[in-house]
Parts: sequence; structure tokens; C-alpha cells
Amino acid sequence: MKTVAILGAGKIGKMVCHLLQGCDDYSVRVGDAFAGSVSAIGKAYPKVQASVVDFDNAASLDAILKGAYAVVSCAPYHCNPLIAERAKAASAHYFDLTEDVNVTHKVVQLAGGSKSAFVPQCGLAPGFITMVATHLMRQLDTVRDLRLRVGALPRFPSNQLQYNLTWSTEGLINEYCNPCEAIDNGKQVLVPPLEQLERLTIEGVEYEAFNTSGGLGTLAKSLSGKVNNLNYKTIRYPGHCELLKFLLHDLLMRHHKDELVKIFDRSIPATQNDQIVIFVCAIGEQNGKLTELTYAKTVRDQQIDGKHWTGIQITTAAGITGVLDMMATGKLPTAGLVKMEDVNYEAFLQNRFGKYFA
Repeated sequence: MKTVAILGAGKIGKMVCHLLQGCDDYSVRVGDAFAGSVSAIGKAYPKVQASVVDFDNAASLDAILKGAYAVVSCAPYHCNPLIAERAKAASAHYFDLTEDVNVTHKVVQLAGGSKSAFVPQCGLAPGFITMVATHLMRQLDTVRDLRLRVGALPRFPSNQLQYNLTWSTEGLINEYCNPCEAIDNGKQVLVPPLEQLERLTIEGVEYEAFNTSGGLGTLAKSLSGKVNNLNYKTIRYPGHCELLKFLLHDLLMRHHKDELVKIFDRSIPATQNDQIVIFVCAIGEQNGKLTELTYAKTVRDQQIDGKHWTGIQITTAAGITGVLDMMATGKLPTAGLVKMEDVNYEAFLQNRFGKYFA
């Protein structure tokens, strides 16, 4: 039985814990900075070793990582460089969910020469979205355009933003503020967030989409010079982007992100009724004919094992546990950097955790 340390017992960490401890192939440890979260995990899952861990303290991390096969970081993105460093020292495989580009660059550097695997950005977006894009690309002879779109949305919006908090508020604001990687006319570029607004309709529902940071993972670097155009945009209900621009640009809240996190947390309620909208489009030549291949799926909150889970919990946790499980069963490399474009889409859907996307 392989030991897995999960760092972070919030919305996603709890779901990762539920999936891994329930299959009886993993011994699960959970660490969190808040004693209340640790106590809740311990009561819900008696088999799990739950403890208070300081994510900014090397000795505290070393204690929970000792002898672990892998660490799954569901911690705040800025904690990941130290977590990755201690994972390397412990020879534990490293998995994270971060959308932050600078943090991922540091993790990639640590992967160099590592005897254990480093698998950053393997949740939903970045993560599963890259598997879908790679799957569609491989069906084309040449690729002109590759468009990736994902949105975590309330099913019953009731405020002006038409939005509820479904995951990390800090991570949300971070992706609204940071430059966004893309490929334009074959060259890797950075484009501003909240720009290139578009309208799209999926299964009869109208949405908008606009640039946000981090959703491509390593895909932009991997495909530079290989596709004409590649971009990632976040899906929202119409009108959201305009209000965000007012907050971040007109009111200059992009310079006060910590304050905006507090405002969002006290003003925008969370929801247990959400839906994850996924849309990927690849356009290129297939057998000499210009062809468009499309993937579209909506994953809603649902009951699993008698418990209610949100769509964002299900999709993000399924992404990272599916990839971990594929590595543990010999389907992925076990040393150095493992990119999401290296993960086979069909094999992932056949995995016991990846099946939630099937």
C-alpha cells in the first residue's frame, strides 16, 4: 500500500482524500495549517492520519512527507515551491493544482535531475483540459487553431456578477490579474487578462469567455511553432468581464489583491450547486480538408458515495487523483517532469478516478 500525503484539507483536498482513502490501495495522510480542518478530516475518515502542518516550514513538511510515495499539494499556490523542494528531498512524487505560471517555472526547475516525478498543474484547467486538447490535435494532420475554454459557474446565479465562489478566492483573483500565455501566428506570447472577450453558446446556453492566466499549463511552450494559434479563456455568464474590469482597472483593485480577496470572501457566497463547463475546439487539416473537432461537456454537482460534492471538487480532484493513480499503476514516467500533454486521454478516462469525466 502506497502512502500519499495530501497538503490542504479545503474543498479540493477533502475530495482528493475521499477518493484515495476509499479505494484501499493508498494509505492517506492529510496535513493542513488549520486545526479545525484537520479535526474535521479525522472525524470523517478514521483511517486517515490527519495533522497540523505549517506549509512554510521545511521541518513540518519533512515530517509528513517522510516515507511517502507521493505528495498532492492542494495548498495555496505560493506554498508550492517549498513543498516541491521538500518532496524532492524526500524522493516523493509531486503533484499540484496551481495555475500560477511563476510557481510552475520553479517546480519545473526542481524537476531537473530528480529521481522522483514532478507533475504540476494536473487538476482541471490546467490539467484535464490539456489532455482533451492533445487528443483532438492528434486526429488532425496539421493544426491551425486550438481554443481551450473552461468555466466553474453557479447553476443558479443570483447577483450582479452572476458568480459564486467555488474554489480558492486567492487563485481566482490571481488568474484575473496575471499575464496570459498564448500562441499567436506560431509564436509564444503574453496577452493581458480580461481581454479578447467573445460570446459562445454551448447546448443552447449563452456564455462569454475572456483571457485568464495559467489555464494552458506547459502547453504553450510545448506547441510553440507547431500550431498557428493557441489560447485559453475562462467561461462566465455574460456581463461578468465588464464588472471585473471596473473592479480591477477603474477601482485599481488589481494593486490591492489581498483586500479584494477579503471583499469577495465576505460578499460573494459559496455555492454547493455548481457546474463545470468545458469546451475545446481544434481546427486544422484532416485528409486534405479543413476540419473542426470539438469537445464540450458540463459536469454538475452530484452525490458520490452518499455525499454531496460540487462540480469543481469532482473535476479537480478526479484530475489529480487520476494522474497519480496512472503513475502508481505504471502508466506514466516516475522521474523528472511529467507534463499533462504526456497523459493519454483514453487511458485517463478508463482510470477509476478519471471516469468522472467519461
